[in-house]
Amino acid sequence: MPDLQHLWQRFLLAATLIAGLALGIGATVFGYSNLNTVDLRWSVVHLNGVPLWAVVIVPITLILIAGTVFHWLDSLHHFTEHMRHRHRVHELEAEVSRLRAHLDQVLEMPRGEALKAEDKKSLPAADLVTTDAEMSGLESEPAPETKPAEKPAKSKRAKLLPEPLEAATPTENGATAEPVTVAATSDAPNDAG
Repeated sequence: MPDLQHLWQRFLLAATLIAGLALGIGATVFGYSNLNTVDLRWSVVHLNGVPLWAVVIVPITLILIAGTVFHWLDSLHHFTEHMRHRHRVHELEAEVSRLRAHLDQVLEMPRGEALKAEDKKSLPAADLVTTDAEMSGLESEPAPETKPAEKPAKSKRAKLLPEPLEAATPTENGATAEPVTVAATSDAPNDAG
């Protein structure tokens, strides 16, 4: 849906243009139709031989000029208010950035330009200077093949099984026989005797 306020403003501008053109044409026709002169008298002010068209056209022109100046001053007021608000927004943005930088400094967390500066400082300086001949020799050597890093194998779940217990079985003469493996369960006793 179009913006109705924008359409209304365009309509008002078009209507003003048409009214201004009609007023100009009417004033021209009126001026050429009324070439007679009149005498004007306002209490102390006396004007003799004033053209009749000037009696009508001059006040209308003065009213239009005053309206235009008023409109320009009103627009200038809005413009200055807009610029003042814009300046204040810039001041507040600068204050927010200063507060963020201070907070980052307090928390020791680099941000923005400080982070970029640290990245530049942390890069090692190149110690080797190669000549064109060395570069051509380097280009002819095949590059060593690198294998992509293997992903570590996923660890499997550990299963807890009871370990078999080895118990020595005594013989009749006191010697011990081969060890016997006994599974540890809650039902089985630990004694093999």
